[in-house]
Formats: sequence, C-alpha cells, structure tokens
Amino acid sequence: MVPDSLIRQAAQLIQKAKHTVAFTGAGISTPSGIPDFRSRGSGLWEFYNPMEVASLSAFRYDPDKFYKWIQPLALLMIEAEPNPAHVALARLEKAGLLAGIVTQNIDDLHRRAGSEVILEVHGHLREATCVSCYNCYPTDGFIEEFIKTGETPHCPDCGGVLKPNAVLFEEQLPYDVFCKAADLISQSDLILVAGSSLEVVPVAALPVTPLNAGARLIIVNHYPTYLDERADVIFREDVAVVLPRIVAEVLGE
Repeated sequence: MVPDSLIRQAAQLIQKAKHTVAFTGAGISTPSGIPDFRSRGSGLWEFYNPMEVASLSAFRYDPDKFYKWIQPLALLMIEAEPNPAHVALARLEKAGLLAGIVTQNIDDLHRRAGSEVILEVHGHLREATCVSCYNCYPTDGFIEEFIKTGETPHCPDCGGVLKPNAVLFEEQLPYDVFCKAADLISQSDLILVAGSSLEVVPVAALPVTPLNAGARLIIVNHYPTYLDERADVIFREDVAVVLPRIVAEVLGE
C-alpha cells in the first residue's frame, strides 16, 4: 500500500509546479493488457531478439517475419482500453496542470483517454508508409484486415510493402516530434515519469537538461531507473493505482 504521505508529497509538487511534463513508457500500458519490453519474465525481449524482428534491417530483409511477429501485439493494442493511469493524466491536463505528454508508446491510448498534447517520439500505428513509393496512408482498414488475415499489407498504388509509422531499431526518430519533445521537457520544472525504464536513448536522456537546471522529478515505475537518485519521490507500485490517487489529491477529491 502506498503511504498517503508520499501521495501528498507528489501532489504538492504538481500543485506548486508551473510547467509539468509527463514522460511515459510501456509500463503505463501494461495494466491495459499490452506487454512491455523489458520486465523480467514477461517483457517482449525475453522471448524475441529485437534485432531479428523489430529492426529496420530485419524489416527490409523479411517484412513477412516482422508482420508475423507484430500481429498478436497489434491485436492487443487495437483491443486495449485506456486504464486509470491514462485517464488520470488526461484529467491533469484538462485541469491545466499538465503541459503535455512525451511518450515512447505507439498504442494511441493517451489520445483515446482524452489527452491532447501528446508527443509520440517512437511513432504510432495510425499511418503506414510504402517502402517503394513513399506514399503515406491511414491504417484504418489496413490494420483490421492484417490482424484478421496476417498477410503483409501492400501499397494500393504501387504494390510495395507498407511499413507502420512506428520507429524500429536502427531507424531515426521523427525529427520534428523529437525536437518538440525536447523543447517541451526543457521548459519543465517538474517531470513525471510513468512506466518507463529510461533505458532507450536518446529519448531517455531528455530529462537531464531540466533536472540540471533545477527541475523536480517524480518516478512511478516498478523497476529502478538511472535517474532514481535524482528523484524527489519514487513509487514502485502499479501506475494505474498510483497516478489516479495523486491526481485525486491534486484536485482535492
């Protein structure tokens, strides 16, 4: 059980901050039934070598293998619903107490929960780009057919393979989004890390600059991170339990 004193401490940090930014990773979506990547015993990389199934080289060499791997994960993402942690952040933003969310997730659950300022630094599955003609298409229709049949989707114009606009290993991050995320975090005086191991660079390094300038830090994550020693408050409990309690305290509920 999380002590009320820690909840109050985190809530007071949010109430006093002028520019709070949330930084979220796969751990915020595990309560929605989407596995994360690095948890011991259940993370996706416990069962797969990411360079063999989720790298740009692997996709170019054998896109069918990539789509076979991602099919069950895509189904989980399509069927998943935002959990109380996603909803809590959306409520905090609506109350004017959260400047935005920088997320490593591609599952779209923040948007579906009602958040508006969301910077998806690792891309998303709402669009796909043809590797041959580079035309970009919404995945509505494509993704449902793919989940049903398991067949690799192809460009309706030239027949080339469609690649989801999610960032693979070896692939550059979306430049504009990354720059906006860096700018948003650099302005923060409070960073709320929720469900991120802070292991994937360069995104995981973004909090360092504002922390060096005096920003405060709250971490909600099951496992230690490299920034734990700089955190004001750390929670190791379920993010879907902790965040709603913090937000309720902030809003005086």
